[in-house]
Amino acid sequence: MRTLNFSDIEFLIFAVRWTLLLSALAFAGGGVVGITIALMRTSQQRVLRLLAIAYIRLFQGTPLLLQLFLVFFGGDMVGVSVDPWVAAMLGLSLNAGAFLGEIWRGAIQGVQKGQLEAARSLGLHYFATMRKVVLPQALRLAVAPTVGFLVNLVKSTSLASILGFVELIRAGQLLNNATFRPFLIFSTVAAIYFIICWPLTIASRRLEARLAQAYRR
Repeated sequence: MRTLNFSDIEFLIFAVRWTLLLSALAFAGGGVVGITIALMRTSQQRVLRLLAIAYIRLFQGTPLLLQLFLVFFGGDMVGVSVDPWVAAMLGLSLNAGAFLGEIWRGAIQGVQKGQLEAARSLGLHYFATMRKVVLPQALRLAVAPTVGFLVNLVKSTSLASILGFVELIRAGQLLNNATFRPFLIFSTVAAIYFIICWPLTIASRRLEARLAQAYRR
């Protein structure tokens, strides 16, 4: 057993950047998938709605850890070696897309039907109606749950450690193996996660209040 030193703390801090980068890329990828799923769920085409529902049920109905395993080891089935970084990003993005799709679908359907009828009376087609009328209003409804999901996504990146990807949790495990001070190390890791996630929660509340105020004007 040895004492912690500055290099150990520096190792943990450097691992934070990989957690943040993985969270950002997974959220961006999940956003692309999510808006696609949301538009499919609210589409007038029954086939698109059914495909979106099947996707959502698949990814919401199975553990995220299992999805990461399938992406990581699935490449071996076709003779392709998947890097842990790529597997983690892809698995988290696909999972995030299912949840963001449902969040944004709810926000879209929360817009008053009169707005849709007015847009149709003006001759706007589906995508123009969504882009110019519905989505700007749905944004106000979607901010809080979206940022709330982002907080969960940041914490979910810890599962990438099981693939060998060195993010914050994995860095804590490696450091604990060297120092055998689990309580101190993982308490520090927990504090770092809190420092990351709490400002996001505060920011979402303030942004939601500003959007609500602007909407009332």
